Amino acid sequence: MSISTFFSIVAVGFLLNFIAVESVGVCYGRRGNNLPPPNEVVDLYKSNGIGGIRLYDTNHDILQALRGSNIPVILDVVDSDLSAIAANPSAATGWVQNNIQAFAQDVNFRYIAVGNELIPGANPEIVLPAMNNIQNALQAAGLQGRIKVSTSVSTGVFGTSYPPSAGAFSSDVHDILQPIVSFLASNGAPLLANVYPYFSYLGNPNINLNYALFTSPGTVVTDGPLQYQNLFDAMVDAFFSALEKMGGGNVNLVVSETGWPSDGGGVATQQNAQTYLSNLINHVNQGTPKKPGVNIETYIFAIFDENMKQPGGTENHYGLFNADKSPKYSLHF
Repeated sequence: MSISTFFSIVAVGFLLNFIAVESVGVCYGRRGNNLPPPNEVVDLYKSNGIGGIRLYDTNHDILQALRGSNIPVILDVVDSDLSAIAANPSAATGWVQNNIQAFAQDVNFRYIAVGNELIPGANPEIVLPAMNNIQNALQAAGLQGRIKVSTSVSTGVFGTSYPPSAGAFSSDVHDILQPIVSFLASNGAPLLANVYPYFSYLGNPNINLNYALFTSPGTVVTDGPLQYQNLFDAMVDAFFSALEKMGGGNVNLVVSETGWPSDGGGVATQQNAQTYLSNLINHVNQGTPKKPGVNIETYIFAIFDENMKQPGGTENHYGLFNADKSPKYSLHF
């Protein structure tokens, strides 16, 4: 191989990786009794150019279908496994061997989410020990540089989120999150955050719908030198501010869920969902006022409507596609 050919291959590799990071991913929720089989779902991701997938469990049929796809994967550790993994390093080793090592040669694992919205919760103290044990198991397998370990949180961790520069985690979770943020910083891992302007709009009558849908014609919130035209940026920057206050200024943020329901009442309409999702996809590579030009790696919830999710209502209507794989919206990934 010539030197020029070698560097051309390396350049293409970097470009492909860059494109993968720039693309928007989609979460694969499976609480439905009418969904297509995993191999067809993975084909749907590939044919639509969807740049990432979040899996909420370790279903091996899905992992098998992902072989050779190069689709970046967030893989969740299910809550029922966390106590054993936190208490027993050998349980973490077994989990990594069975669900990561067995597929790592040709599945593009990017992040392991150790718990989804467990902080705050009934047993948040198990999250960090489980993260440490998974990290050590990855290191033993030689995979620690390739796969980052994190946990996924909601905006429920905030004590203050407005204005974005005042973003701070609540005192209730401070002692839990402080060592987790240190773990993320020392391992070069991002915090995974579920960011839903839809819920913030519902919970605050002072928020304008246009601000939540990326359709405000101008600045809505001025925060010192920074100007905010949409709620998504404000929520993301509140997380960055909270991380900074906890010594995590070098910790990145991955939006591990966001979305807008198409039915179920109120502003949960097909038109509003189309507006939010299309504007989101066009926006995330622009960064936020706090971090302009820095792509926000983002995963939309979810690939399909899930007819068995409880409680019923808007929760059944987050899908980008119908169960027959036909698109609900006009989106361009």
